[in-house]
Order: sequence, then C-alpha cells, then structure tokens
Amino acid sequence: MTPQPNPAAGAAVKAADRDHVFHSWSAQELIDPLAVAGAEGSHFWDYDGRRYLDFSSGLVYTNIGYQHPKVVAAIQEQAARMTTFAPAFAVEARSEAARLIAERTPGDLDKIFFTNGGADAVEHAIRMARLHTGRPKVLSAYRSYHGGTQQAVNITGDPRRWASDSGTAGVVHFWAPYLYRSRFYAENEEQECARALEHLETTIAFEGPSTVAAIILETIPGTAGIMVPPPGYLAGVREICDKYGIVFVLDEVMAGFGRTGEWFAADLFDVTPDLLTFAKGVNSGYVPLGGVAISGAIAETFGKRPYPGGLTYSGHPLACAAAVATINVMAEEGVVENAARLGASVVGPELRALAERHPCVGEVRGVGMFWALELVRDRETREPLVPYNAAGEANAPMAAFAAAAKGGGLWPFVNMNRTHVVPPCNISEAELKEGLAVLDAALSVADEYTR
Repeated sequence: MTPQPNPAAGAAVKAADRDHVFHSWSAQELIDPLAVAGAEGSHFWDYDGRRYLDFSSGLVYTNIGYQHPKVVAAIQEQAARMTTFAPAFAVEARSEAARLIAERTPGDLDKIFFTNGGADAVEHAIRMARLHTGRPKVLSAYRSYHGGTQQAVNITGDPRRWASDSGTAGVVHFWAPYLYRSRFYAENEEQECARALEHLETTIAFEGPSTVAAIILETIPGTAGIMVPPPGYLAGVREICDKYGIVFVLDEVMAGFGRTGEWFAADLFDVTPDLLTFAKGVNSGYVPLGGVAISGAIAETFGKRPYPGGLTYSGHPLACAAAVATINVMAEEGVVENAARLGASVVGPELRALAERHPCVGEVRGVGMFWALELVRDRETREPLVPYNAAGEANAPMAAFAAAAKGGGLWPFVNMNRTHVVPPCNISEAELKEGLAVLDAALSVADEYTR
C-alpha cells in the first residue's frame, strides 16, 4: 500500500489524542506520540507519508507483521458469524485455538486458560501456583518484566515496579544469569550458570522452601535485555523446583510463537514448566488475547475444586479466531523457520559485524528475531551509554541514537542503554538488510558519546 499524505487528518488525530488519551508509562505533558495513518507487513507510515520499517514489532507482538490478509479475513468471518459469547460455553473458535496452542506447547501443557493479555495471564498463573501448593511466596528475577497489573508488576524486576511495590505482594527477587554484567564474578557461562543456580537455591533455603509456591522466569528475558540463559540454567531451575515441590512458571508472553525461531523458547532448552504464560504473538496482537498453558498435575487440582478466577472475555471468539488464523499462517508460511534461518544467517552475523565497527556496541546477544545490542561508553569498563533508568538529559545519547534511526526510516526498540532488533518474524531478507543498514548509520551517532 502506498501511503497518501494527509497532514490535516494527522493533525486532527494528534489533537484528539492530546486532548483525551491518557498514555501508559508516561508523563502526559512530556510525550509527543506519532500519529499513524496505516500499516502493512513490516512497515507503518504517518500522515505525512513517511514510512518506517518496524524493528520493534509494535511492542514485540506483530510476529506476522501488520494486516496479514488471512488473519484479517478470519476476524471478519468470525465477526459475521458470532462476534462474542460468554466463556462458560464451548465455542468453535475458542476450542480450536486451545487445541492448536496445546499441540505446540512442551510436555503435557494441554489445558489452556484464556486471558485478555500477558499481565493477566501472569496473575492467573501465580494464583494457580499458590492454590496448587498452598504456599504464599513467589520468586522472580531482577531484570524482568511480567506485566502492569498489581501482582504482575510486583513480580517484575525493573523500575516500573517501584511506584507500585508495597512490599506486601509475597514476591522475592533474585539474580538470574547475565554474564556480561555478572553478579557472581563469573568468567564464563559454566561459572555463571553454576553460581546463579547456587544463588537461587540459597535464596530458597533462606526464604523457607515450604513457603515458596512458584519461581517465574521469562524463558529469555525480553524488555530487560534479551539475555539468553546459559546452557543448563533452565534445566537446573527445573530440578530445583522438583526438589522443593515448587511450581515452575515460564513467561513466554514475548518469547513465544516463533520469536526465537521455535514455537516456544522453552524448546530451545528442552525444558517443560508446570505453567506457561503467553500472549502477543499468539495472534500478533490483532485482537487482545493471552493465556496460561497448564500441566496435567495442576489442572487436576481443579478437577473437582472450582478454580476461583475468570474473565468476562476469556477466550473471546474474535481473538481466538485471530489466533487460529495466525497459527495456521505461521505453519503454512514457515514463519517460525524464517525467524530461525534469518536470525542465524543474517541478523546474528550482521550485528556482530556492526559490533566490530562501532565502539558503542558492548555486546550482541540473541536468537531468531530476538536480539539486543548493549550500548556502552567504554568497552573496557562496560560503562552503559546512559545510566540505569536514565531520563531527560541523562538519556540524551540514546535519544540521539533513536532519532537518527527514525530519521533514516527505521523504528527502533530502545530501552535504557540497549536497542533491540525484534522485527516481524516473517520479515524478508531484503527488509532486514535495509533496516540493519539504517541501524549501522544510527550507531555512528551513538559512537560520538563513547570514550
């Protein structure tokens, strides 16, 4: 689709937004949202006709890009047949979505509880774990994000938690492995893995194993930095959970449905959790949907005992029809395979080449269509390009980098001192190389802040 400039319409959209829309995670008077006129595939455009290649996939959820015609048609067809129905009934779109998801989840995660998004999926996974075990505490990692609702944001391990953290949510944080900035003084992945597991088990011992209901981890942390865990770590966490009767929850809201080059990131590590949360890529965000995939043992807990939770729109027919179409499109068009192939043959090698050219790049890490560049002022000291949780003038280097990328027609994903390369999983090789060329130029701007 060729964007047709219409600045007047854009100004009207912008004015209405500024008058009436209250934006998340923002100081309302300090933001300037772009007015978006349309989107298709891996691109979107504004009302001035400027096109952007989306290296952020929205918020890392448009795994099949924007406006895929088969998914749009499925939503239209479902709307014509049945727009909505209460969750207590068996509905074809809901049943089929659950079946297709269960076919792809690891192990015996064959029961699907539908939610409206990732945060409430986490809320319900934690509730299930506490009820299943009869224990109150949840352990989660620093450098994590699990959602913005009350329990989920307390489980989160980044600064978005601070304003809502009353210390009464029964959450205990621990350090997960992150070799580049190791908290364990490790020199290699083997040491980082062993010491991180020892730290976790020690934390459990001091908290009291009989008080811990669940350990929740993002299989590969997303917003916090795409830190791929070292070999053996997730298997080690699984063993620790089994040893103490703790429920192991993997949060695949961002990493699931092809993002890592597998249907679920857990498949990369040959590990099966007791509960797995999902959202985002399940239907590329076309209609809000999330859920919890539940093991047989936990499902049995609620076989004759009512589960005390639900949502009015659980398994909404439009959202489930979109999920069915999305999963089928991904299977038919080899989207998961495309993410794996291009991640290995294009993104990884190209980003490592950028790191050789740009002194601001401290580390490259990732897999599939899930990559991060950690930007630094000094490679030797690993001082971040901007301080932790920087804002305003302190964040100027990252702001300059982002502006340079956008000026070149690339919409980046930027968080703290990192930029993430997380385009749609069905992006073409030509589009990838186009975006990486713009990224190359933008990193030259970040280089100006190094020493």
